[in-house]
Amino acid sequence: MAAGGFCKLPTGSVVVALNLPRPTTDGTGCVRVLVHAQNRARALTRLRNLGMRAVYLRGNAAPPTPDEVTAVLHHPDGLIWRTAPDNGVVMVPELWHPIRALLRRPAATP
Repeated sequence: MAAGGFCKLPTGSVVVALNLPRPTTDGTGCVRVLVHAQNRARALTRLRNLGMRAVYLRGNAAPPTPDEVTAVLHHPDGLIWRTAPDNGVVMVPELWHPIRALLRRPAATP
C-alpha cells in the first residue's frame, strides 16, 4: 500500500501527496506525487484518469510538507512528482517534474 496524506487549504481545496512504487532497473524505487484539487476524491480521480488505476488514499500518515504544498500550488497543472527519498538515505535535492514526464513512454529502438 502506498503511503500518503493530504492537507486542506484555507480556500477549501486540498493537496494530496502519495508515495507510489516505480519500477527501476534494480527493481526498487518510489516517486512522490502531489495533486491539487477541490477535494480528495477529485485528486484521486485525476490520477486514475492518467492510468494510475490502483491509487487509494487510506489515512494521513505522510501528509505534504509546506514546501511540497508551495511547489504544487505554483505549478500550472497542479500535478507534479519527484523521486521519493529512501529511509535514511541522503539524496541530492531533485526538482519537481510535471506528471507528463513520468507517464512518457521510452522511445522505441529500431
